[in-house]
This record gives sequence, structure tokens and C-alpha cells, in this order.
Amino acid sequence: MKNVFVFWIAILIIGCTPSVKEKSTIDIEEYRREIAEFDQKRIDYQKGPTGWLNIAGLFWLKEGINTFGSDSENDFVFPEGKIAGRAGFFLLNQNVVTIEATPDVEFTINNKQVKNAVVYHPDSAYVEIEFGSLKWFVIKRDDKYGIRLRDFESPELEKFHGIERYPVDPTWRIEGMVEWADSSRTIEITNVLGQTIQQRSVGTLVFSIEDMEYRLDVIDEDNPEFFLIFADETNARETYGAGRYMYLDLPKEGNKVIIDFNKAFNPPCAFTEFATCPLPPKQNILPIPVPAGEKNYGTH
Repeated sequence: MKNVFVFWIAILIIGCTPSVKEKSTIDIEEYRREIAEFDQKRIDYQKGPTGWLNIAGLFWLKEGINTFGSDSENDFVFPEGKIAGRAGFFLLNQNVVTIEATPDVEFTINNKQVKNAVVYHPDSAYVEIEFGSLKWFVIKRDDKYGIRLRDFESPELEKFHGIERYPVDPTWRIEGMVEWADSSRTIEITNVLGQTIQQRSVGTLVFSIEDMEYRLDVIDEDNPEFFLIFADETNARETYGAGRYMYLDLPKEGNKVIIDFNKAFNPPCAFTEFATCPLPPKQNILPIPVPAGEKNYGTH
């Protein structure tokens, strides 16, 4: 009787996992080390200078003068105690952003102390402004210009103790095929601001789970990887409500590709309310759960 019970448990477990089409043998321990390294890189990135844990604000510029500082009467309120109450203002004028400091304040740009500077011009290089533990820069989203602020002494850095994930499961490392698109193909991508743009799509991933075929469009980000934004039935339950992201290696030859859902990760919006994440296109919403990769982080 005991053997029969174990047999049926095994059948149930097999029935809940993907039917992987990959023929190669995977060294499980080596694969677990690979995912552990992937996780550590994710942790190092989030805690690092360009990660999302140190983001302290996002302020959208209006045409004309936008005051900033730690005083609550400013248009943009920076962290208290980190900068003067009245630190200066940003001027947005016909797609150009300049910064002007108050008489008792100086900022650092490219290791030089300055009181005013052009910090965004359509034809200029990227500029970052520093003051103490703070750093900020201009971002552009469609026709909107904003100031994204970092605080390298953010309390979120101390609170961070890693990202919960599903147990590593090699059956979610699936071999699929790429249906390459022609150079003119674009897909609609909407971000959390409600802005929709046409983005270049280099192709569609085609793969099977439990003998059912699924398709996901990938995005061209001008790098040697596919970028994938997808949603599934774990969203808003165990994973981030607005979907997850993945990078995939391009096929070295032909059109075979590995879709490793164990490397699915949270978008920046899971870590901060001050991100402008792109959302999964409707054709990339899978009607099944994908219990692999990162689980949700925080309450954003």
C-alpha cells in the first residue's frame, strides 16, 4: 500500500512540471551553483551604486522653474538633513534642463564644484550631480522629463536581506525555438506611467509546457541578449503583480534558445515606487503559473 501511495505522489509531481524538450544532460549541482551566482549578482547589483535600493525620489519637471531642497515648501523635497532647505532650482526650457544653486550651495559635476550647469540637452552627454550622499540626474520618458534621486545612505540598503525565490528546478530550463522577425517589426509596450511606445521586437520564442505550445515576444535592447517581459498566474500571489523580466542568450547558431525561468527576476518597480517599469504586452501573459525564479519583494 505504501508503494502505491509513493507511486501516485510521483505521478502528481510529474504532472505539475513542464515537459522539457531539451535533450542534453544537466549537471544538477553545477546548475544550482550557476543560479546561486545569478542570485548573488542580483543582490550585489541592488545594493550597488546603480541598483534600485538607493533610489530616494522621482520628480517630474514642469516647464519653467522647479525649486528643490529639504524644505517642504520646495517643488521637489529632498531628504531632510542631506541638503540645504533651499538648495536651488531646475529650469526646463524647450527640452533643455539647467540647474542653478542658491548662494551658499555648490554641487559636484564631473569632479568639479559648480553652481550652475546644463544637466540635460538632447545632444549632450549624460550628466550626474552630486551633493554629500545624494546623486541625481535627468531621465526622459516620452515627452516627460524627471529628476531621479539616489541616496547612498538610504535606509532601504540596511533593510535589504536578499530576494526570496522558488527552489531551483531544472525542469523550468526549457529549450525553445526563435521565430525571427524582420527588421521592421515592433510591438506595443506600455509602462507604469501609462505611456505606450512601439519597441523593436527581434522575434518570438516558441516552446512547450505539458505538450501545450506557448509564444512570447522578445525585445531588442541593442545588446547580445533577448529581453523578455512576461506575466503568469503567480503574479500578485507569490510574484510581483505586474510581471517579471528575463534575459536570454542569443542562439549561437540556428534558432534554438534556452528559456530559463529560474532566472526570472523582479522589475525595478518591485523595489521602489520611483521606477517607470515597462509592463508585459498582452501577448506575453501566460495562462499558467510559472513557479520559478524570484518571488515578490517589498510592497511597492
